Amino acid sequence: MKPDQSSSDNPIVLVGAGNMGGAMLSGWLKSGVFGSSVVVVDPGPSEAMLSLIADAGARHVQAVPDTLKAGVLFLAVKPQVMEAVLPSVRTCVSKETVVVSVAAGKTLASLEKHLGEAAMVRAMPNTPAMIGRGITGAYANERVTAAQRDRVFNLLKVSGPLEWVATEADIDAVTAVSGSGPAYVFYLVECMAEAGRKLGLPADLAMRLARETVSGAGELLHQSPDDASRLRQNVTSPGGTTAAALAILMAENGMQPLFDAAIAAARKRAEELAG
Repeated sequence: MKPDQSSSDNPIVLVGAGNMGGAMLSGWLKSGVFGSSVVVVDPGPSEAMLSLIADAGARHVQAVPDTLKAGVLFLAVKPQVMEAVLPSVRTCVSKETVVVSVAAGKTLASLEKHLGEAAMVRAMPNTPAMIGRGITGAYANERVTAAQRDRVFNLLKVSGPLEWVATEADIDAVTAVSGSGPAYVFYLVECMAEAGRKLGLPADLAMRLARETVSGAGELLHQSPDDASRLRQNVTSPGGTTAAALAILMAENGMQPLFDAAIAAARKRAEELAG
């Protein structure tokens, strides 16, 4: 990974130090970004976040100083408060600034209403970014230079792989598949555990079995060169127990149509949030 060009004169300004903002900050520091080149804007960060900021030598402010200009302005606040936050960070944006939003459903056009025409990236990470195992989809507008794109790539890559998409509309599909995706996996664990309980296993044992099975399978998928289909086939003996279960899950009314409908609903909601 290339070293970031951040400095006190070309700072990363992080607006919002919650779970996602905090995960990004922690990743930047671990990757070698100097804390002195980061300004964190948050009116009420947690004690743990304040400690991280102080230990790193980063600067914390409750509101943006009028004289502060960002090299990269990261918007990591919840979509519901974005409209209220944007006017207060307008002074951060100069012609050299690239703005990066990780808020679901907030289009670049909605950001431009408050920040003006600027180099902007709309990104959608997911919660495994908190442990460096997330994946991010991102779209850059035409004002983003090659150097800015490279810089944003390196800053987002600390949380896991990054995939650029061709159109901004694709971000809504990314949100539906990977942005919301961890919740689908967690619910799968719940469903497996509940099915085990109904077969007579103690609830806590059924949950441990389901949790470790899904996390272990995920790690195998992460490390294996084989695709998901091949790994599934490797587990499935003809006429065996796995094949009996997959006959239900892969039936015409099984998991695929459910996921089709669920992910389509998530994308539709992302489009609605964009207004």
